[in-house]
Amino acid sequence: MRVAQETSITARWKMSLLGVLLVLSFSHTLPAQSDSSRLLTDIRWLADDNNQGRAAGSEGEQKAANYIIAEFRKLKLQPRGDNGTYLQHLTFQAGPHGQGESRKAANVVAFLDNKAATTVVLGAHFDHLGNDGQGSSLEANPANKIHNGADDNASGVAGVLELARHYADNGTIEKNNFLFICFTAEELGLLGSKYFVEHPVLPLAQINFMINMDMIGRLDRNNPLLYVSGTGTSPVWQPLLERISRPDVIIKMDSSGVGPSDHTSLYLKDIPVLHFFTGSHSDYHKPTDDWQKINASGEAKVLDLIMRLVGAPEAEQKLTFLKTRTKLVAGRSAFKVTLGIMPSYAGGTDGLKVDGVTDGRPAQKAGILTGDVIVEMGSSKISNIDDYMNALSKFEKGQTIPVKVNRAGQIIALSVTF
Repeated sequence: MRVAQETSITARWKMSLLGVLLVLSFSHTLPAQSDSSRLLTDIRWLADDNNQGRAAGSEGEQKAANYIIAEFRKLKLQPRGDNGTYLQHLTFQAGPHGQGESRKAANVVAFLDNKAATTVVLGAHFDHLGNDGQGSSLEANPANKIHNGADDNASGVAGVLELARHYADNGTIEKNNFLFICFTAEELGLLGSKYFVEHPVLPLAQINFMINMDMIGRLDRNNPLLYVSGTGTSPVWQPLLERISRPDVIIKMDSSGVGPSDHTSLYLKDIPVLHFFTGSHSDYHKPTDDWQKINASGEAKVLDLIMRLVGAPEAEQKLTFLKTRTKLVAGRSAFKVTLGIMPSYAGGTDGLKVDGVTDGRPAQKAGILTGDVIVEMGSSKISNIDDYMNALSKFEKGQTIPVKVNRAGQIIALSVTF
């Protein structure tokens, strides 16, 4: 009995010691909670009517760039744009299909040098649709209506700024450097991030991975789903996300490195990526996407997860890149027509779920309803957002095509004229 008792005491002591070590190890990576009020302050400023919707190359977008630069300067981050500035300038063709006048815009780029061999990119786009929708509005009559883009994507920019504050002021020298980038002209076809990877401010081989924050401000309070895509771009992502998860956020993973946001540009250069997204909603690409609808405490939870991930031992090593399933993400020039729906980017449905329908557009005229799942367009089977985008790029104005939707389990055939 004495031997057994001593063995039991020893076992309990070892388990207690292991528990202490695990707590100490995890507390090393556990970040301070993000400041919800500060997040909301940033979002409210960026999504104010005075910025006129932050269309790429507009005066309002320049005001937003100046705001971001002022925050980077407060943190004493190194400028990594052109000629010792924070701005990386580019030229693009305006108009919904890139057929308008030539305009200038700029990415906003800052660097935190930890003297590490590798760099983590933390990014978000800061442009939106201006006061006319740029041909991408889902409002029935978008002209002269400011599209403030509080969730899309002032929320992501606020995330970049909050992460910059954390890593600049936490008194820790991380094992990665950090490149903070606010991309321009994402809404026009990922133009800012494409320009960045073609004109990198540091060798792309030094980039360990990229975290993209696009629409992270609407975590549902009753059903807190967080969509994380790109989990197949490195073998560490899925087990790491499972390990750092928190009970008040439900993570839904998608393996693909390609999607309708700026992480795609870096993935196509063989860089591991993750895209954080709190889900689509009825205000997407409408003038009603305003700061009052932001869940700032929910966004703080998302940023907490990102900080846990970035600080984990797995992420401090050079990650292995993996290619994922091939998908087409068409730029603005690939589409000659629009259907006039708000597609769901969440996945999990065999087909493309319609989260919203714009009055007066082809989908509404054809009888497509919110909640329908598009399963066929023309001769193309539609299994997901990528099939939909691929199919849409093939159609012409004036063309009429057959479309099949699954409506509450019933397949309905409709006719759409673009």
